[in-house]
Amino acid sequence: MARVCDLTGKRPRVGNNVSHANNKTKRKFYPNLQKKRFYIPEEDAWVTLKVSTSAIRTINKNGISAVLKKAVEQGFILF
Repeated sequence: MARVCDLTGKRPRVGNNVSHANNKTKRKFYPNLQKKRFYIPEEDAWVTLKVSTSAIRTINKNGISAVLKKAVEQGFILF
């Protein structure tokens, strides 16, 4: 199961662990993904999405319909 946000496209990023002796080893930074159900009144349906917490905040601010419309325009969701 891919660790990718359904709305924003956020995915794991690569970086380094840096020790006190300045040794560097590879690591991954994972997005904070949550499985969440959203109600879409236009379709009278519930949709389960795996979204980042920042996407949840955006949905709370702008509404699920506006965020879904923008995600479709950017190509993250294909309906």
